[in-house]
Amino acid sequence: ALLILAATAELTGWMRKVRWGRHAAWAAGALSGALGGLVGNQGGIRAAAMLGFGVPKESFVATATAIALFVDAARLPVYFATQWQEMARIWPLVAIATAGVVVGTAFGTRLLGWLPERIFRRVVAALLAALGVYMLARG
Repeated sequence: ALLILAATAELTGWMRKVRWGRHAAWAAGALSGALGGLVGNQGGIRAAAMLGFGVPKESFVATATAIALFVDAARLPVYFATQWQEMARIWPLVAIATAGVVVGTAFGTRLLGWLPERIFRRVVAALLAALGVYMLARG
């Protein structure tokens, strides 16, 4: 529901009228971390917070990418230590997914430079709304 609320606030223009302060940034970070630890959806909460703070698209993508890299760097050793056999079994899938990330990043970087800020924010908001609806429907 929080993702749908954030998406609606962005799509209606309300998000751009509100100025969030430093305390709200700490609260948004804490909420993202707590929800990420509990249910694993911190990316959506983080995206909603970055929309709320008016983070420019280049910084938005760079921040999301950097955080994802740090999270994966922390997570992979645990997976290898606890699920080595499963990781060895699916390594071709991991290799294909990694290649897809590299190609997608290269393509996305070019697209990002071409995409106006307003459209970027609307696309992110629409994706947040879709994710929120999907999560609510799944229960």
